Amino acid sequence: MHHWIGVHLPRLPIESFCPTWHTPAHDAGVVVLEKGRVLALDATAHAHGIVAGMRRGGVLTLAPNADLRERDVAREEQTVRSVAFALLQFTPNVVVTEEHVVLADVTASLRLFGGLRSLRQRIRSAITAFGVTGSISVAPTAQAAWLLARVDGGFAVSIRTLSRRFMSVPVTAVPAARKFAEWFEGLGCTSIADVMRLPRAGLKKRCGTAVLDVLDRATAAAPEAHEWITMPPIFNERIELPDRIEHVEATLFAARRLTLQMTGWLASRKLAIARFVLSLEHERGRKAIPPTELEIALGEPTWHEEHLVRLLKERLARVELAAPVIALRLKAKDVREAEAPSDSLFPEPGGSIQDHARLMELLTARLGAENVLRPNPIADFRPEIAARWVPISSDYARAGRELPRDLPRPSWLLDKPIELIMRGHRPFYGTPLRMVSPGERIECGWQDEETVTRDYFVAEAENHMHYWIYRERVGVSDEREPRWFLHGLFG
Repeated sequence: MHHWIGVHLPRLPIESFCPTWHTPAHDAGVVVLEKGRVLALDATAHAHGIVAGMRRGGVLTLAPNADLRERDVAREEQTVRSVAFALLQFTPNVVVTEEHVVLADVTASLRLFGGLRSLRQRIRSAITAFGVTGSISVAPTAQAAWLLARVDGGFAVSIRTLSRRFMSVPVTAVPAARKFAEWFEGLGCTSIADVMRLPRAGLKKRCGTAVLDVLDRATAAAPEAHEWITMPPIFNERIELPDRIEHVEATLFAARRLTLQMTGWLASRKLAIARFVLSLEHERGRKAIPPTELEIALGEPTWHEEHLVRLLKERLARVELAAPVIALRLKAKDVREAEAPSDSLFPEPGGSIQDHARLMELLTARLGAENVLRPNPIADFRPEIAARWVPISSDYARAGRELPRDLPRPSWLLDKPIELIMRGHRPFYGTPLRMVSPGERIECGWQDEETVTRDYFVAEAENHMHYWIYRERVGVSDEREPRWFLHGLFG
């Protein structure tokens, strides 16, 4: 038994291109016109008495401040195509059909996403991220999913339950039956279930084979053929904004739309993204300025939409716009083959390597690359010289140099050692310190005239804190006693 999910997207550019952050300059709502008549409107316009089918003059009479817009078929098709791209993260079998319906064969995806209801909810969340409200259906055939999606959704997991659902699906949901609507009404047939009880021979003679073909495909009596959506070899998508955006936070809605498309593209091609660029396009013409580009490099390639959106949000929060934004473009710069999930029985303690990489990427996006550092020691025995810190995204950090593992080294090295006082012939720092390691002698630096001669120890205080201290070595001609210094702290 197959399971299909159908998504019907409304023919409303209001929802597609007027997200919650966009407030029209008019206070009487948004009205979409087609050939001079109202095709769609939002709740604010409806509250002023405007209804579908009203002429432009009537709209302006009731609401002079209404935001009138012409229907944009190209943008509607772009929205449907974008949603289809996003659904590829759930299944590779996605097809765009007529009347703004996207179908997805999720038979092989149910266990991965926790069953039909869980998968349906995740698809609904993905659609909501595009700013549209769609009706979602579940059916055992693609044609049935299409019919149920066209009438505000429905849930049918078998042919038997499908026949009951067809009792509430009007005949006009079948495109081929719409021109015979009056004839069906005269027969008292108002639903698809009523039509299915008519004699096939008479129905074929009166309406042809088109209506019967739709019903046969819906009930699995006839095979279905589909032309699956194909993805381009590279990802480079652009979206125009409904208005000029002066605050960078407002671009996150459109950026998330592009990210959803990219994650679908990655999932369909079994790839992971390592580097991508978000371009914020500004005004064109005489006063045109170059786009503001945000390049995001990831420590570990990923295809997870939540992590990518979080990185974009952090990076956008640190951008100051030089001019209003009119469009966004997202381009994948570096993609790699996605690694198979780990098959180990127990998870990695403290999180996986990918979890650590995602944390570092989030900190870099939030604090800036220059403020997230990692140790990259220089080959020198003197700790204050060997301790070098570099940005985690720099070439030095990628080289993978590690601290010595056979010698104790503290997590924090002080910029300047602190001289310790002595009490009872023992160094004192809050409490008397007890040596818990053998001494490590460091004696070098004569080559650059910065000689150090020290004996380092790991010391423990009474509260069990551990410190890295050293005792300076003095020559036989020195009259003073050797001093103790605190140089580092262990985590």
